[in-house]
Amino acid sequence: MSGPGVMPAAPPAPPAATAPESARGPAGSGVLGQLLLALVCGGYAVGAVLGWGSPRLSMAMGDFGLSVAAGTAAVSCFLYARTRDSRFRPAWILFGISSAMASLGNAAWGWYEVILDTEVPNPSIADLFFLCFAPPAVVGLLVLAKRPVTRAGWVCLALDSWLIGGSLLTLAWSLALAHTADIEGGSVSYAALNLAYPLLDIALVSMILALHFRRSSAGRSALNTAIGALALTVLCDALFTSPLLHNSYRSGQILDAGWFAGSLLLAYAPWVGRHRESERGAVEEPPAQDARPGAVRPAGHPAIAAHDRTSPISGSLAALTPYLAAAVCTLGILYNVVNGRSVDRVVLVTACTVVLALVVRQGIMLIDNITLTRELAHQENHFRSLVQGSSDVIMIADPSGTLRYVSPAASGVYGRDASELEDTELSAHIHPGDLGRVVHEVRRFLAADPALEPTTRIECRFQSGRGTWLNVESTVNRHQGGLIFNSRDVTERVRLQAQLQHSAEHDPLTDLPNRALFTRRVSQALSGRRSSDRGAAVLFIDLDGFKAVNDTIGHQAGDELLVHAARRLDEAVRAGDTAARLGGDEFAALILGDTGEDRAAREGHIQELADRLRKRLSEPYAIDGNDVRVAASIGVAFAEPGQNAGELLRNADLAMYRAKAAGKDRVVLYAPQMQADVVRKAELASRLRSALNAGEFALLHQPVVDLTTGKVAAVAAQARWRSGQGILFTPAEFLRVADNGDRAAELGRWTLEQAIAQAAERHRSGHAAPVVVRLGARRLLDRAAPPYAVEALLTRYGLPSGGLVLELADSDSSVPQDALEQRLTVLRRLGVRIALDGFGGGHAAADALRRLPVDILKLDRSLVEGVVESARQHKITAGVLRIAADLGLQTVAEGVDRPEQVVALRTMGCTHAQGMAFAGHLDEYRLRRTLTHGNYALPAGPVVPAPQGPPHAAFVPAATGGSGGPGSEAPGAGGGASLVTRRGAPAVVAQAAAAGMPRGPRPVGPHHETPVPPT
Repeated sequence: MSGPGVMPAAPPAPPAATAPESARGPAGSGVLGQLLLALVCGGYAVGAVLGWGSPRLSMAMGDFGLSVAAGTAAVSCFLYARTRDSRFRPAWILFGISSAMASLGNAAWGWYEVILDTEVPNPSIADLFFLCFAPPAVVGLLVLAKRPVTRAGWVCLALDSWLIGGSLLTLAWSLALAHTADIEGGSVSYAALNLAYPLLDIALVSMILALHFRRSSAGRSALNTAIGALALTVLCDALFTSPLLHNSYRSGQILDAGWFAGSLLLAYAPWVGRHRESERGAVEEPPAQDARPGAVRPAGHPAIAAHDRTSPISGSLAALTPYLAAAVCTLGILYNVVNGRSVDRVVLVTACTVVLALVVRQGIMLIDNITLTRELAHQENHFRSLVQGSSDVIMIADPSGTLRYVSPAASGVYGRDASELEDTELSAHIHPGDLGRVVHEVRRFLAADPALEPTTRIECRFQSGRGTWLNVESTVNRHQGGLIFNSRDVTERVRLQAQLQHSAEHDPLTDLPNRALFTRRVSQALSGRRSSDRGAAVLFIDLDGFKAVNDTIGHQAGDELLVHAARRLDEAVRAGDTAARLGGDEFAALILGDTGEDRAAREGHIQELADRLRKRLSEPYAIDGNDVRVAASIGVAFAEPGQNAGELLRNADLAMYRAKAAGKDRVVLYAPQMQADVVRKAELASRLRSALNAGEFALLHQPVVDLTTGKVAAVAAQARWRSGQGILFTPAEFLRVADNGDRAAELGRWTLEQAIAQAAERHRSGHAAPVVVRLGARRLLDRAAPPYAVEALLTRYGLPSGGLVLELADSDSSVPQDALEQRLTVLRRLGVRIALDGFGGGHAAADALRRLPVDILKLDRSLVEGVVESARQHKITAGVLRIAADLGLQTVAEGVDRPEQVVALRTMGCTHAQGMAFAGHLDEYRLRRTLTHGNYALPAGPVVPAPQGPPHAAFVPAATGGSGGPGSEAPGAGGGASLVTRRGAPAVVAQAAAAGMPRGPRPVGPHHETPVPPT
């Protein structure tokens, strides 16, 4: 058994072996069994004292009662040997045989005394059974003893047994056995029988004593109980054979109570502590190689654990056993000398053999001690070399915290001699900031269970000989109430860990906190502040125009600009705030709340800070001798109750993108509507993806009318989306969602393919009006699109030359103009005409007009909307049209919705127009009907002849003129009031109103499209 806090001597037995035993074990293994055993033995003893009421009953209880008790012990040992799979099973079988012999002997004794009512003969069959009691018990005790594994061990066991037995024989022979052997008139068999009982008892006592100091650690409780039972039986045998009680003994006396108790105690012995052993497992013997005399076992070994549990008194008695045996032998000799008797030869021979055995035993012990001393010295030198040669510092501190030993490695690790550290307080060398934590850990470790926590690890700062603080890691073990510290210098490791941690949490270019650290600090700020404090704010910052810096003066200059911007940002925030770089040209700042201000004042302060920061970031940067300028768009979001870090960062990000969409270089505060817009846009984008796959898009066409003849010169294709819910979305709605995304590219490819396919079909039906498809310059040069996609579509559907007009939808300066020019030149060779859309809406369009090979100029809506009402706008539009005429380009006015706009544009020289003044977007059926039924009627008014210029390509090459229908006037014809140019556009409006709409057939109505709900 192992007490609390001591390592178990062996692993638990397998459950398969212990579980059935607990189910089949007898009930007497508990306290109830012990109580029942005590009551039965006590009742028998009381009956023996009182004489059992009658002499005959007394003899029956003294003979057959002992027979039943011994038989019970035999049955119990046999049953235990059958049900327990143990290497001690033979011992319990031998104990059962021994008890069976005692039971048969008592039964034979009772047969003579009780059944036959005669004197028991001497010798008798009962003596034969009694003599067979001791040998099985002696052999059983030998089985239970620790088995030596060396010859010296076997010799020592034999010598120890003879020392005990010989000394007891010497004493017993001197006291009584010599007198028994010299009884006159006795036969040899009678003398031998009288001597056999005490000699066997002496042998049994010798084994009991030897086993007490050599018993196995397995089944200790059962073994102790069996030894006690046999010792009680031997004691009763000794009293029985003594001259004082031998002649006066009668069956049923109190002496039988001892034999009775010994038998029942042996019956109870196998089951003692059985449940506890099944739970913790049987304790195994140490390995054979560790059992030799003088073997050194490692700490925590089962043999060491068992040795640690042995009391000092028992250990001393075990060592003194040989000397006690010699003392007993000496007492036997002295007894004869004192009584004036001559020393018997038996005593002399026995004493001599005992002394010889003692000398041999001491010689063996001396050899073992010499061997052990050598091994200990060798191991001591070995461990001393390990300790002194180790690169780790080994320190031993007593319970008071004083260092009693420090290994020589201290000079290399700490820069201090070991003698300088010895006899000093350990706490005096630990950093004050770590001392409290170290003391707490040491106290906790000392209070913990050593079996559960044999070691612990402590890391602290230790003062070196140079006065600096080293990071030291120590493994701590217990040592005689104190502690052993195995310490090593981990300063470089700690420094490297700190560098790695810093690198993982900071941007490598600007050394500002990165997104992960910034997010964690935002979370800490939100979780640490009070619910009433809403002053914390996050600023998201994006540098406008940074990409142009990389493209013009290089990425290295861009990196230098980011470093300067990060320094400005870090200088602008307070010490407790956090500035971070999130990636690319995006920065962020966390401004902690101030409980001294109300919300309005706090928001005003943050907005003022953001505006100062915007101006500071927008100041010129001196890079490589150049003044580089960028702007800053800043979004601001304030923390709200119950908000997490992700939501706050998202709100600031939305505000920043709203600032960029509003024109950049500004500060925008977050508003809840921004999130609603994002949600709506995401929902619409998701539905748009499904609509492309479900075929919910349709292609509509708007006629492009020749302002000279009224004929349909071309049709402009445009996609419409009719959702599954019946809602018709205009391009203004879904193109906002699809812009610059994969869906936009997919929608553009679908529109181009459908427009070419339908135009080819109309051409085969006799309607040769070209189709105009709006296509972005970036899409036209998209590397992800299939190469020569336009050429492949023209070939696949068979659209003839001149049947396609590509309308460049934008004039982005970031698009490489050389590549775009080459691409357009290739398309023009195939008969594809190029129209430049949005001319007049920005300076980029003018640059595109200068460089790109275009055929048609499409006026921006801003040039058309105020052409009638504003004289200034009229002059600007007229100037643009004159430029187009000088370049030999056709012009198309988009968004012409009123007749007076038609008159004004035609007067200024615009060649074509499209808008609600003629027709809206038509489906395929109405478009074919329009192309079949003829021209649109033009409003009456003075027509100024188009300026003469170089010939240019027209929408329809065969159209060299035409009639505007009945009532219309040809170009250059008179009629009506002349245009009063000195009074400007209002004169045009007056003349158009006076003239009214021309006579003739009604034009095709302009409203042939399903009404679109307002957005």
